[in-house]
Amino acid sequence: MGRTRYRIHETEYPYFITSSIVRGYPVFSNILAANIILDSLTFLQNQRDTKLYAYVIMENHLHMIVQSDKLPKHLRSFKSWTARAIIDQFEQQGHTRLLHKLRMAKKPSHTDSQYQVWQEGCHPKQILWNNMMIQKIEYIHNNPVKRGFVDKPEDWRYTSARNYLGMKGLVEVSLFHF
Repeated sequence: MGRTRYRIHETEYPYFITSSIVRGYPVFSNILAANIILDSLTFLQNQRDTKLYAYVIMENHLHMIVQSDKLPKHLRSFKSWTARAIIDQFEQQGHTRLLHKLRMAKKPSHTDSQYQVWQEGCHPKQILWNNMMIQKIEYIHNNPVKRGFVDKPEDWRYTSARNYLGMKGLVEVSLFHF
């Protein structure tokens, strides 16, 4: 069986995952939407036996390093549940403009919802070596710095960079020791 770099093949390894919002809409600029992601990451760890090594939530995408025996299933459930929760939250808050954009972005093949929050796929990259893990963690933590949002990774609220510095983060992570 041939490998594609966008499939999860061997679940005994961690994976670097990128999940993006359709058309790059800044959904996670809304604090309540970002909190839905944080709560869902905690749920994955506590209820779905998923290890979370690192994460960052940006305004329109999420990077994380995760590992689980049932990772493809857990990621599908994660995206489905968070999309529904975000839509419900936006409807309650009356965010009609963003809801309209998410409705217009929906692919016709998505018949189970009138909105689409996530782009299809998550582009998993299997992490095979320690140096690759270090590179991906550093990439994740430096994402807000590279974008010019903060000067230091730990200054970004929605990241595991704080955890790696011994500070309290918003979500617990399984620390990878460099």
